[in-house]
Amino acid sequence: MPRNSAPTSPNQPMPMGIFERHLTWWALLCIVAGTLLGLFAPDAAQTIGRLEVAQVNIPVGILIWVMIIPMLMKIDFTALREVYQHRAGMGVTLTVNWLIKPFTMAALAWLFIDQLFRAWLPAGEIDSYIAGLILLGAAPCTAMVFVWSNLCHGNANFTLTQVAVNDAIMIVAFAPIVALLLGVSAIPVPWDTLLLSVAMYIVVPLIIAQLLRARLMRRGDAAYQAALRRIGPFAMAALLLTLVLLFSFQGLTLIAQPLIIALLAVPILLQTLLIAALGYWLCRQLKVRYDVAGPAAMIGASNFFELAVAVAIALYGFNSGAALATVVGVLIEVPVMLWLVRMIRRSRGWYEARALR
Repeated sequence: MPRNSAPTSPNQPMPMGIFERHLTWWALLCIVAGTLLGLFAPDAAQTIGRLEVAQVNIPVGILIWVMIIPMLMKIDFTALREVYQHRAGMGVTLTVNWLIKPFTMAALAWLFIDQLFRAWLPAGEIDSYIAGLILLGAAPCTAMVFVWSNLCHGNANFTLTQVAVNDAIMIVAFAPIVALLLGVSAIPVPWDTLLLSVAMYIVVPLIIAQLLRARLMRRGDAAYQAALRRIGPFAMAALLLTLVLLFSFQGLTLIAQPLIIALLAVPILLQTLLIAALGYWLCRQLKVRYDVAGPAAMIGASNFFELAVAVAIALYGFNSGAALATVVGVLIEVPVMLWLVRMIRRSRGWYEARALR
């Protein structure tokens, strides 16, 4: 076996199912359904929107927990002991995810939304759009990176380790980074709502997910994998229903200005390509193994968009530009990440040539 070949693992995730593989098309269908609901049954949408406690919409809160908990169950914090073994790849992951990515996303948001595209966007939503993009940039991928790693023949143990490390950091770093970038952008920071969102959509679901994981693992890996397969469709259904509700509030805006989604997609697309290229290049410069470089590049390029959507709703509301901006991230992510997977696989010879020098 070549020195840089990816090891096999019984715990390595299976390829994407039909929902994940066609997520962009499902999301587009939900956008259409939500928009039509907002146009033809606005009273129903508004009734759902008023079901709030402490600025948290109850139906959406339930949907987001159903969406996030199965993904957080995949995290194995015992993998943290392998950090030193993969220290070069982990260094790239942490540098790109926490010292570069949030700030480049904020810079791109300011450049495109506040400057280049301002004339084509609703003036009252500019700050909200920027806030939504900042939320995306501050939330590196948690669950889907397992899929991307598998598709680019990534090292399963490294993928588990980097996800565990990123989630541990996210608990303490997400709120301060978001607050810093919102402050720099002169956007008001609702600290109480932000901290409540971190508790509700990171800390509490993570605790529940890890308790469920521990209970299932006591019954064996087969029981754990079977449980994930059973609940996986519910997580995807919750995401799609959340999109329907979001766009039921955005229907009139989208009909009036359909260009908004295309304009919001530009900085998200550029950010994804920039971060993937940077992570992959840094790994090559440091002679990190190919099967580690793939997942190291992919985790920064993709986003924990479920968290970004949840916090955008909690901070700014259903019908905000921030919520819309995070949803555009869902549309962009799957097709772009699949393309990046193909590029990483095709570039293996070029990547490994440096390791042989």
